Amino acid sequence: MRLTEFTDHALRLLMYLGAHRGRMATIDEIALQYGISRNHLAKVVNELAASGMIQTVRGRCGGVWLTREPRDIRLGEVVTQTEPNFHMAQCFGAAAAACPFSPDCRLRASLADATRAYLDELNRVTLADLLPAAPPATSAAQPSGSGHCHQPRTP
Repeated sequence: MRLTEFTDHALRLLMYLGAHRGRMATIDEIALQYGISRNHLAKVVNELAASGMIQTVRGRCGGVWLTREPRDIRLGEVVTQTEPNFHMAQCFGAAAAACPFSPDCRLRASLADATRAYLDELNRVTLADLLPAAPPATSAAQPSGSGHCHQPRTP
């Protein structure tokens, strides 16, 4: 199983936000840090904001931040939120009824068990487990503004 680029970017985004708790980060800043397309990252931000993992504020003083503690965000949750499906074989999709081996096919059950084990293992890992032990240096660009911008309150 291979994760999509979208999920990879979602994980990087969450790791960045987790490592920079206590302040908003901008999409431009994160895109620059990881060499990710700003437009692609904006789509990731929209998806994670819709899921409630992050919050966003638009505008001059805008940015993104985590809405939950890193220890409360499980990798399996992120992967299931951002991956389009977990169809390991054609028989998991709409073509399942057309399988000539149904209803006695054992492959489908084995692949379903493997997918469940994969997600269970990912759910053993939290975002906090992926963060550096020491907070990163504050050399990353802060959101621009005249000093009247307020930073978010983190949980």
